[in-house]
Amino acid sequence: MPPIDLSRLRILLTQADQFMGPALQATLSECGAEIVADTRALDAPAAAAAAVAAAGDIDVLLANLAVPAPSTPAAEVSEAEWRHVFAHMVDPLPRLLKAVLPQMQARGRGRFLVMGSASALRGMKRTSSYSAARGAQLAWAQAVGVELAPLGIRINAIAQNFVDNPTYFPAELQAKPAFQERLKREVPLGRLVSAREDALFAAYLCSDAAECFVGQVFPVSGGWATR
Repeated sequence: MPPIDLSRLRILLTQADQFMGPALQATLSECGAEIVADTRALDAPAAAAAAVAAAGDIDVLLANLAVPAPSTPAAEVSEAEWRHVFAHMVDPLPRLLKAVLPQMQARGRGRFLVMGSASALRGMKRTSSYSAARGAQLAWAQAVGVELAPLGIRINAIAQNFVDNPTYFPAELQAKPAFQERLKREVPLGRLVSAREDALFAAYLCSDAAECFVGQVFPVSGGWATR
């Protein structure tokens, strides 16, 4: 038996080869879902609609969007940096929704889950552009979630940090003693949340068991975001 039954669901996963993409593919497939793994960049205005059109009928759109996090002092953030993070992580969201909404509205149900970041929930030095974009993702999910709930469409977001993934916590970083000490100092869990733990929570939010959640942001950070 799979840990969560997603056997009737067809899921479009964006940036499937980055961030949480590989773990989500493995875990959601284990749960029985059919995964449409799209790997295209979504910064171009027409890319989101093209991804949805290529996917066909889907039950869930899993917006897995990421770029390497800049570490620029706030006063030195360039226009190019600011636009880059928003173009890749924020601008695709309304475009993806516009593209997928007609089919979900016709069925009277659907799921849209944003894989976001807890960097929007706590201040962090030298992350102003990245945290602002991640914060915009969460605010968007909250607002659109309550707007579309009467249509049977559930939109929520996971706000994660200190979750094992190759984009933000590559193996070479994890191997450093200083990073291990940081985990013990800053994360109440004392370790990274595993990629599977995070992906299983995403699977739950895609399932019928999560029908009651509307426009909610769920921190997944080993206690870092809420301590």
